[in-house]
Amino acid sequence: MIEQLVPATVTTVATRGDLHTRLSPAELRALGDAVQSRRREFETGRACARDALARLGLPAASVAGGARGEPLWPRGVVGSITHCDRYRACAVARAEDVRSVGIDAEVHAPLRAGILEAIAGDDERRALAAHGGGVCWDRLMFSAKEAVYKACFPLTGRGMGFEDVDVRIDPGRFSFHARLLVEHAGVPAELPGRWGVAGGIVATAVVVGRS
Repeated sequence: MIEQLVPATVTTVATRGDLHTRLSPAELRALGDAVQSRRREFETGRACARDALARLGLPAASVAGGARGEPLWPRGVVGSITHCDRYRACAVARAEDVRSVGIDAEVHAPLRAGILEAIAGDDERRALAAHGGGVCWDRLMFSAKEAVYKACFPLTGRGMGFEDVDVRIDPGRFSFHARLLVEHAGVPAELPGRWGVAGGIVATAVVVGRS
């Protein structure tokens, strides 16, 4: 599904099962003392990353984690990794083609009570309420903001709260529009995104291009 949400300059690998790969010492440090389920997600994400890099025509490489858990890609590569129950994916691109990529996947189910109010403003919630049924719009909102954060953080090195971005979803075009409410040097104030729902998973993607 992720492959349908990004341009041809972005290479994706996704799986609904666990994959295995030998983790490097740097990757093991990024994983830390995680529980078994988290270890499977992490290892599968790194296996997807190695496959994606190979499809991009690059050698497999260790993908360590930064201070906030973000993947640290080889020089000349940008990318993003996501994982949730029954879905893991990676998207990578050459930095000469794309400035940044952010992807997110979530189980397609409503958020717990009170979460939407914590992540979305009044106007955003009113806009969601106007959409029809069939999609968990609150979960999609959460995923879209996660994708925006993942796309912006590598460009700024600064954290971003849910309240720092306004997201409006277009149900008919399977797209969304993100407007940053806090200025971030080097990041466009408005970012387009794509979304999809399939097989019990909602996925979102934001690609910051070179143009």
